[in-house]
Amino acid sequence: MKGIVQGVGFRPFIYKLANSHGLKGYVSNTSFGVEIEVEGEPGKIESFLRQIQTRKPPLAEITHIEKHFLPPLHHQDFRIRESRAEAGRSVLISPDICVCPDCLREMANPGDRRHGYPFIN
Repeated sequence: MKGIVQGVGFRPFIYKLANSHGLKGYVSNTSFGVEIEVEGEPGKIESFLRQIQTRKPPLAEITHIEKHFLPPLHHQDFRIRESRAEAGRSVLISPDICVCPDCLREMANPGDRRHGYPFIN
């Protein structure tokens, strides 16, 4: 998936959406966008793909989706994988925006994992 899909909360969105559909697999940032692999019932996968476009994070902009059918790997759950650097690069960068009240609240909360994180958005 290509477009403005990094730095906009896209991987956590995909994680929640996949789990809400009972899908297994992973989501990962790459040098070219976001890679998503899902396994599950065909109807649930189709619903998941539709909702990616209709419910995406407000700052995300999807410019291209490429689908491939692969043999199942029998994933046990859905995970957010580490970002992967590849030769070349063509990812779009989101414009600077102001920090929303929810992010400021997270950044100020000592109990939040994003406490003091300077790049929150």
